[in-house]
Amino acid sequence: MKASETRILTTHAGSLPRPARLAALHARRFAGGAVDQNEFEAEVAAAVAQAIANQAKAGVDIGNNGEAPRESYVTYVRERLSGLGGRSAHPMMADMARYQGFLALRARAYPDGGRVDLAAAPRAIGPVAYTGGGLIAAECAQLADGLAHAGRPFVEAFVSSPSPGLVALAMQNDHYDSLADYVDAVAGALAHEYRAIVEAGFVLQIDAPDLAMERHAVFADRPLDEFLAFVRLIVSALNRALAAVPRERVRLHVCWGNYEGPHDLDVGLSEIWPEIAKADVGAFMISIANPRHAHEVRYLAGGAFPAGAILIPGVIDTTTNYVEHPEVVALRISEAAAAIGDPTRIIAGTDCGFESSTGSGAVAPDVAWAKLDALREGARIASARLFG
Repeated sequence: MKASETRILTTHAGSLPRPARLAALHARRFAGGAVDQNEFEAEVAAAVAQAIANQAKAGVDIGNNGEAPRESYVTYVRERLSGLGGRSAHPMMADMARYQGFLALRARAYPDGGRVDLAAAPRAIGPVAYTGGGLIAAECAQLADGLAHAGRPFVEAFVSSPSPGLVALAMQNDHYDSLADYVDAVAGALAHEYRAIVEAGFVLQIDAPDLAMERHAVFADRPLDEFLAFVRLIVSALNRALAAVPRERVRLHVCWGNYEGPHDLDVGLSEIWPEIAKADVGAFMISIANPRHAHEVRYLAGGAFPAGAILIPGVIDTTTNYVEHPEVVALRISEAAAAIGDPTRIIAGTDCGFESSTGSGAVAPDVAWAKLDALREGARIASARLFG
């Protein structure tokens, strides 16, 4: 994983705004509707090429395919794992449920139809195994080809994949005797995708909002100790799944849910960090630009952050249409560098993606690109101050 001795590099958390035509096709496919495969593949290819071009224009140093081939950051695995069927019913975030006025406002902002509902993922109804070797190979080849045609505009590129816990809680268990057994099976299956991404020459990003977000969802009414036991279970399973992957090729993304909401029931970073820090990865991408967690970068100071690891602080909020001033971005970068004591181990990022699931983006597409412009400019300012 590349950082820099002379400047702060920039990246983002994965999903970028999808073109309207592609979004409509993704939503229709997810709902079980008929879609012309040739049309779908053509729209995906065009969206990947555009995502690469837009990132290059915005000055993104470490980019990806915008997750254009995927309907969402997690439900896409329904086409890559066996043993799934039916429909799950993931609980609503507890912070949403306690504010009826917020729910009414959200219903107006996100009417039914035209989007992928993450709460409607399939369930585990049989043995889970990885069957998506051809699909991940094709996705990586498409990205490699797109980068070559664009003149290789990035310092490095990444491809994301979900954590075992994210899949296990999003896609509920009707087959295994215990959650631990289910998680172990999912981890063993996803290990194939993890290896394929790295072997294709890309950095692997593990998306693990479950390590924070599920405290106010599945574990909302349970003691904190039960949630921390879950975090330990997932980190251990993840480490097993990554056993054959060089840690310096892996970054772990942790957040409290990519939605604009109260978030006043979020678990604190200080409570979960001791367990998350045990993940055998080379970089930690932490959501700390948002108003609820911006102060928590301080909990990474004083030796709490793993020696030699890279910190990718979220310095852009992906749930608001405010465009951050570059000076704000630079300040956030500088605070992160001060916390871990080494600017060469900082890569500036976003809190999360801009459209984690099709139709769910809270930020207008043109504003999203403006925010990435601000990320680039803020990194330039911070670089001048931190490196001279």
